[in-house]
Order: sequence, then C-alpha cells, then structure tokens
Amino acid sequence: MGTINITALWLVLMLWLPHGLSMGNSCSASVLEARRFFELENEQLRRRFHEEFLSGYTYNTNVSEPNRQAMIEVYARNAEFNKRLAQRIKASDYIQSEDADIRRQAEHLSKLGASALNSDDYLALQNAISSMQTNYATVTVCSYTNRSDCSLTLEPHIQERLSHSRDPAELAWYWREWYDKAGTPMREHFAEYVRLTRKASHLNDHRSYADYWVQFYEDADFERQLDATFKQLLPFYRQIHGYVRYRLRKHYGPDVMPAEGNIPISLLGNMWGQSWNELLDLFTPYPEKPFVDVKAEMERQGYTVQKLFDLGDQFFQSLGMRALPPSFWNLSVLTRPEDRQVVCHASAWDFYQDSDVRIKMCTEVDTHYFYVVHHELGHIQYYLQYEQQPAVYRGAPNPGFHEAVGDVIALSVMSAKHLKAIGLIDNGRLDEKSRINQLFKQALSKIVFLPFGYAVDKYRYAVFRNELDESQWNCGFWQMRSEFGGVEPPVFRTEKDFDPPAKYHIDADVEYLRYFAAHIFQFQFHKALCSKAGQYAPNDSRLTLDNCDIFGSKAAGRSLSQFLSKGSSRHWKEVLQEFTGETEMDPAALLEYFDPLYQWLKQENSRLGVPLGWGPTNKIPSDCCGTFST
Repeated sequence: MGTINITALWLVLMLWLPHGLSMGNSCSASVLEARRFFELENEQLRRRFHEEFLSGYTYNTNVSEPNRQAMIEVYARNAEFNKRLAQRIKASDYIQSEDADIRRQAEHLSKLGASALNSDDYLALQNAISSMQTNYATVTVCSYTNRSDCSLTLEPHIQERLSHSRDPAELAWYWREWYDKAGTPMREHFAEYVRLTRKASHLNDHRSYADYWVQFYEDADFERQLDATFKQLLPFYRQIHGYVRYRLRKHYGPDVMPAEGNIPISLLGNMWGQSWNELLDLFTPYPEKPFVDVKAEMERQGYTVQKLFDLGDQFFQSLGMRALPPSFWNLSVLTRPEDRQVVCHASAWDFYQDSDVRIKMCTEVDTHYFYVVHHELGHIQYYLQYEQQPAVYRGAPNPGFHEAVGDVIALSVMSAKHLKAIGLIDNGRLDEKSRINQLFKQALSKIVFLPFGYAVDKYRYAVFRNELDESQWNCGFWQMRSEFGGVEPPVFRTEKDFDPPAKYHIDADVEYLRYFAAHIFQFQFHKALCSKAGQYAPNDSRLTLDNCDIFGSKAAGRSLSQFLSKGSSRHWKEVLQEFTGETEMDPAALLEYFDPLYQWLKQENSRLGVPLGWGPTNKIPSDCCGTFST
C-alpha cells in the first residue's frame, strides 16, 4: 500500500503544479511566492488602469477644466502607487528570478516613466501635457472669406477647405491660422514638458526621454533598423514626390510650385502633409479611368455611422473573432456631440474591466472614415483578444504592432474584391490602369506618411537628447521636414513661431515612430494572413497582395487571434516569427505590394523628364542647425 500511496501523491502533486512548471528550480518556494505577488499586484494595477482610462475618457469626451483636473488627480495618485510597486520590485530579487515570466513582469513593472518624478513635478508635467491637449481640442480659426467668423474647427471646417480649395492664398491662410493658434502659444508648455521628461528619464537611469521610448522596442539595434528601413524606402518616395510636384506645377504654375525644391504643405490637402490623397483629382495617373471611391455610393445607399461600425464588427466576426460587446455600443462616442467640446482625434480605449472597450471619434460617412473605423476596431479587437492576460501584459510587445493590426484589416477592407462583396463597387478586379490609379491613391497615404512619421520623432529625439538647441527648436523642426520629406511651410517661419504642437500626438506625449513601424509591419502581417486565407500566391496575377481580402477566412482569423492573444507576454520577435515566419521589421512585403506602381512611376517620370529630389528649404533662417541625415 505504501508504494501505491506514494505514487498517488506524486500524481496529485503533478496535477496541482501550475501549467508549464517543471519539478526543477521553477517550482521553488521563491517562484511560487513571486507568482502570488504578481497575481495580486496585477489585479491592483488593473484597477488603477481602469480608473485612469475612465478619467481620461471622461475628459476627452467632455473637455472642461474640472474634468482635466480630475484626470490629473487620478494620474498623480496612481503614480505614487506605481512608484512604490517599482521600489518593492527593485528591492527584491524578482528581476534575477530563475523564472522567465517573473523576470519579464518585474522588468516591465520597474519601468516607471513619469511616475518616477516627485509629486510636484509629476503634477506640473501632467498639467503641461493636458494644457497642450486642451488647446488642441478647443482651437478655432477665422474664415478666409469672412474674417469676423472665427469659429472654424479643424474637423470638419478647415479640413474641408484644405481638401477642396484650389486657391493657394486661401490654403496658406488656413495653414497659418492653425499653426499660429494650435502651435505657437504652447511653446512654454512644451519646454516644461521637455524639462520634466528629461528629469524623469534620468531618474529611470536613461540618458534621455528618447532612450526611454526606444527601450519599449526591446531591441538595442531598433533605432538603426528604423534608419536603414527609411533609406530603403526613400527611392520610392522620391518618385512619388517628383511626380506630385510636377503635377502641382502643371496645375498652379511655376510661381506657386517651382520645378525643383520643396512642396508647400498647404498645397497637399492635409494640415501636416502626412497624407496627400485628398488632392487625388490633381494627380491621378489615368484620369479617364473610374476610381475606387465609394463615398458617393455610400450616400446613395443611405449609409450611416452605425452602418460603418456594423460592417467592421461583421468583418471580425467573419474571421471567427469576437463580436463587439453591448457596452461598446452603449458607451462609445462615435459622432461629435453638439452639447460639449470633445477631442475629435479618433482613439480606441480599453478600460481593463468586463470587456469594456470603446471608441471616441467624430465619425462622418465617407471613404476616409470607412478606413478609420476599421483601423480603430483593430485596436478594439486587440484589446478583446489579450484581455485574459495579466494587466502588465495587456498591450502590444512592439509599439508598432497595435497600429499595424488596425491597418492590416483595412488593407483587406479597401480592396476592390471586398468593396464588391459588400456592394459598394461593381467590379472586384481592376484592369491595369485602374490598378495603378488605386495603388497611387494608397501610396499617397501609406508611402507619403513615412518621411513624416520618421521626422516627428527624429525631431523629438534631437530635442530630448539636447542635440538641438532650444533657440532652434522651430527651424530645426522644419529643416527635418524638408530634409527627410521635401516639404516646407507655405510662409516663412522663425523662432517667434512654434509649430510642432500643431500636431496632436506631440501635445499628447504619444511616441510616434510606432506609426512608422506599423506602416512596415502591416504589410508583413497582410502577406502572412493572405497566404493563410489562400488569397495570395507569389507570381500569380490572380492572387496579388493588393487585391487580397481575408473576409470570412477562419484560418486567417485563428492565426490573427493567436498572435493578438499573447499581448506583450513574450518578445515581439518570437510572436512575429510564429505569425509571419520573420523575426525583423522588413519592408519587402510593402515594396512587393506597391511594385507595379513603383515601376510605372520610374518609367513615367523618365518619360516626362521629371526632376527628382529637393534642396534645403528657404522658409526658415539660413543660419539654422546643420543637417540631420541618418
């Protein structure tokens, strides 16, 4: 009987042990104690996150001084809890644990960021950030045609004029109005933000806030990879830039657009020059060919904002993924309220409790928002897929992954094949000229964005690392925009101006190279999902990346769910390899997607004698800082 009892006890012990533990050191008392510690702390962290995001959402959906103060108070209170937790972890031996998961949780929870500041400095930092956000959300400008009407907002009023006006003077007016009011008054708040994030970084043993941001990529070589990737893509961008500049010159004449040099941002249909597809009618390679533009058809069919979100929800459900919970529909703010000011910039929110996920945006029924809805719902699906993870792992393992997931779904949604399937166009396969038109339209957002996404954080890195003197903060910003992207302000700018805060993400303390990385990763994800869905085959003209639609593919859905559900519990290279077979950020899939357009542009620019490249901008003082080339 003794032998039987010992065997039974052994089996019970093996069944009792947590899944994945061996009988070696990983089941030691110290590991079990650490697991209990992190289980309790993750629950407390989840509650703090819930409180923080609830207060942030309340402020963003009702911009008022009481709500701003209430949000800052919550952040400050929780910062103290986070600081104490980090101190406990550092005082323990958790970071040296024999268990890899304990080490990873300890490392993540030791990253304090701004919470390392003392309470006065932390409050001052949050006040600087939220003041910039409030200004951005509430700025109004004066009408070009009626200067006494100063009630125009960025969306929809200013954007409508940028999209539809072809008067250079009017466009320059709105550009200057916005930058003078959204940017310049925020210089002191930005300087305070730089000072305090520098202080926080030193308290976290980082040389600068730039290095604090880079650490989240968990790759000491990642910044160099970003530089190398940008260089790989620059020849393609130069072809687009040269062709667009040539067409702008044809439309506006040489006095407005010279044959060579930088393009005035005001002529490009977007306040920041990060997307140029609003002016597609000026640039279309084959104007005689009908375009895949579904706004008119959506209007004819009576589309509503609700319909846009329903279609997005149906897309994910077709992959076998989760439906939007009832709370999403009940608690999201999907259109601009008439009774209060909101931050209209589209964002998705995870409240860390009971599948409570929401979107805040001022949606309208058009092609742009059709895309944005699916992008934001990609974030929402990511939240839902990894919600079973402990709070510390409820995020993406690489900052670029979250943005890429939203965009990879939109790549399928905007394909001719999918648009035909949902009844918005008649032909699900484009002829060669229409295909070039469609790829060109996509490139005016996907490729044109890259120099902008690269410059925003290269600029902030230079500021954070004190490589750019404060006396040159504004001219340095425009020198980078010119050097990397060949664009410039429509009017001369000096250090009396301060233009970076005219971009929301700079006000909101959002690291931005994640968007650059996402524009690369999304095509790697797209290629992997299309292969799993049987929608892509190399060298098969019937199964190309640019007309792949994974709608309805359970195989693609399973693969995506497995990828998303890991959250940040493992290194991004490991989960990327399981998902795509690759371990690095690689622009090869992006270049393959756009290759027909790239080849066409090279031939067309050569035929037209289009000059490529640009020199320094003359819209800033000539004695500005030196070049920034990587």
